[in-house]
Amino acid sequence: MNSVSNDTPPVDKDSVCADINQQKNRRSLLLMLAVFALPIILAKFALDGEWLETGVTNKGTLLTDGLTLEKLGVEHEAFEQQWLILYSLPKNCNGDCQKALEAVHNTYVALGKEMPRVTPVALYQSELSMEQLKQISKSQWQLLSMPSQAKELIVSSQVLIVDPLGNVFLSHQVPDAVDKLPQFGKQILADMKKLLKYSKVG
Repeated sequence: MNSVSNDTPPVDKDSVCADINQQKNRRSLLLMLAVFALPIILAKFALDGEWLETGVTNKGTLLTDGLTLEKLGVEHEAFEQQWLILYSLPKNCNGDCQKALEAVHNTYVALGKEMPRVTPVALYQSELSMEQLKQISKSQWQLLSMPSQAKELIVSSQVLIVDPLGNVFLSHQVPDAVDKLPQFGKQILADMKKLLKYSKVG
């Protein structure tokens, strides 16, 4: 009787275990990314108003050009996965600019229990006076000198909403008239409340 030879190589158990662990790690990483990014994506869709109540849309302008904090030259890690209300100040922050700062800060305070999830950041282009710094010191504004990249990309004074991933996706143009500031603040507040409601990230 002829003996049957078995040419099948022995199974390398260590290699099999390593492959299984690698697949598990890959799945875990993808799951973590999905858990973090999905709420933000859903919040943006909700803000766009396509599948919410009829006629309810965002108050600001949605940006679709892929603007990020990195492109603006702002260090993302400094804000520990926070939502940002990013106010780009005009070159000369006069009295109207100071009132706009106060209006936007009042909007931030109006977030109430959601305030810890949000950081208000002001990008200034010229040195602020001692009086301005004294006023701002009473608030929670984080002051940053506007990077050169930001000066090229932000052409007008506006308030930008930034998600915890560092994506700049919503813009509110600062009104010229001071009497329009209360409505301006309400519009930012409406958008922020909607975003924070639909995303538990940050």
